[in-house]
Amino acid sequence: MKFARYFGVDGTGWGIITDAGLIPAHALGVAVSYEQLANPAFLHRVEAAIEGSAAEAIALDALQLLAPVPRPGKIICVGLNYHDHAEETGEEPPEQPLLFGKAPTAVINPGDAIVHPDAVEQVDYEVELGVVIGRTARDVSAADARSYVAGYTAINDVSARDAQFSDGQFYRGKSYDTFAPMGPTLVPDTYLDPAALDVACRVNGETKQASNTAEFIFGVEAVIEYISGFTTLEPGDVISTGTPGGVGIFREPPELLQPGDTVDVEIEGIGTLTNPVIAQG
Repeated sequence: MKFARYFGVDGTGWGIITDAGLIPAHALGVAVSYEQLANPAFLHRVEAAIEGSAAEAIALDALQLLAPVPRPGKIICVGLNYHDHAEETGEEPPEQPLLFGKAPTAVINPGDAIVHPDAVEQVDYEVELGVVIGRTARDVSAADARSYVAGYTAINDVSARDAQFSDGQFYRGKSYDTFAPMGPTLVPDTYLDPAALDVACRVNGETKQASNTAEFIFGVEAVIEYISGFTTLEPGDVISTGTPGGVGIFREPPELLQPGDTVDVEIEGIGTLTNPVIAQG
């Protein structure tokens, strides 16, 4: 079951995407929150309410899908978390998750433009599985970690490599406005196995990254256990779980994003997140 935030004639809201289109949550008499999405009983109620509700569906082309978390409390990213990406960088797999932050104001919707800043030259793409937290998590064990997940989404961890490498740390290079496209759906943990998902990134239709989350060095459970061991995760926080091999900066020669490009990041079971790249105006 895929949930999505949307903008339509009835304003902004949550809905459930079905074969017939998007059924607004209010038409089902339910109110969606990150806390509720982590609640199996709520999901059962939604499943029951959807039956016989096809007449309430709105065609997807009549709506604008929005980022599932428009302004996260925090975005915590995991670096070097795919075996194939570690291999292409020439780095040994880390012994514990390598973490960095990304500004919440970098989030944009599906279809919104990624702005290529004038101040940087090396703008790169990164397909990543995003984990949205649904319950307050502190000192959570790996065994219980997924019960704290509201759902999974796709994130393009856009990166200014020249800023990232010259600074010696990641925050500026990862946090330019528009550098966190997110969407198009949010799929609760009940309906997705985060350890066995195909992930891909295409630029102008050409595949640049193609892997599977089975390549994770640290799975979702281990990452939540590690992060919650030192900081409290709250509903609406987002963990971006790292990118596979094939990023532009490590290609020979490098293949970076330019104004006029279109980037698709696709994750099995979640959908395709598409964003154009434009020059800074």
